[in-house]
Amino acid sequence: MTTASDTTARAARAGSPAAVPRGPAPARKRRTDRRAWGAFLLLTAPVLIGLGVFKYVAIGWSLLLSFSEAEGTIALGDWVGLDNYRRLFVDPAFGGSLVQILLFTLAVVPVTFASSLGLALLVHRVRRGRAVVRTAFLIPTAVSYVVASLLWKMSLFNGLPAGIANTVGGWFGMEAVPWLQTTEPPLFWIALITLRLWLQVGFYMVLFLAGLQAVPKELYEAAALDGATGWRLLRRITLPMLRNTSVAVLMLQFIAAFQAFDEFYNLFYGGISGTSSAPVQTPLLHLYNTAMGAQNYGLGSAGAFVLTALIVLVTLAQGRITGFGRGEE
Repeated sequence: MTTASDTTARAARAGSPAAVPRGPAPARKRRTDRRAWGAFLLLTAPVLIGLGVFKYVAIGWSLLLSFSEAEGTIALGDWVGLDNYRRLFVDPAFGGSLVQILLFTLAVVPVTFASSLGLALLVHRVRRGRAVVRTAFLIPTAVSYVVASLLWKMSLFNGLPAGIANTVGGWFGMEAVPWLQTTEPPLFWIALITLRLWLQVGFYMVLFLAGLQAVPKELYEAAALDGATGWRLLRRITLPMLRNTSVAVLMLQFIAAFQAFDEFYNLFYGGISGTSSAPVQTPLLHLYNTAMGAQNYGLGSAGAFVLTALIVLVTLAQGRITGFGRGEE
């Protein structure tokens, strides 16, 4: 006599999916999912809480302060609406800082772009020891702006006859000059631009190297068969294939230039060879003096949001002009 259990067993051995009994797997899976989510929340909660409190809550509080008359306090109250923003737009010091950062951007971005691209092209041609050469140029990016600024101020451009810049200039018959204090001609720009170059060129060189390694070798081989060499290869193949990388590098450089603060503050304020007032001010340096020096947190917060909006607009305009993110047609 055949029982139901025998029929089920034979069906299971025969591979019939309908006869396979259902077990408690879904319940175990739900418990496993709950444990996984619990572990995930436990591990990420400190980061999420810290990020929310010290970043997003702070940004929201700063936005509220920008509509307040907050002098000497960060407490909310005395709402003034858009008065802080109106004061900024008629403040000649803030307008002057925007002009100066624009000049700094127009000076440092092309030099950094050309230097990093040129280094990438040279390093890409290296056959042996490429990793060593690449690392040597990349090491300065690990140095903080504060440390590099102090090195530039106290060693390279300290204005003393024994300073490195004056020592090298003396080899060519130049007299010792106070680089950071000389405004006619504005020699302090040399210190600022060389500092930026030393800190940033290695990072952007690596980005260009990644773009160069993605260029198909078949293109160069086909161009070589047509007799293209040197400058024609660079102009007809290399630069067009590096278009997206170039646009991304330019965008990053523009954003970094508009956010300049550390080198200006550490080169020109206090300490050895420092000046009592900077010959050039960036918007962030002006807002720092407004908020931390004059204790006007409402006006300083308004300036921070104006600068953020300006960076976003410039970035969007650059992306629109260059077609960044647009699909290939």
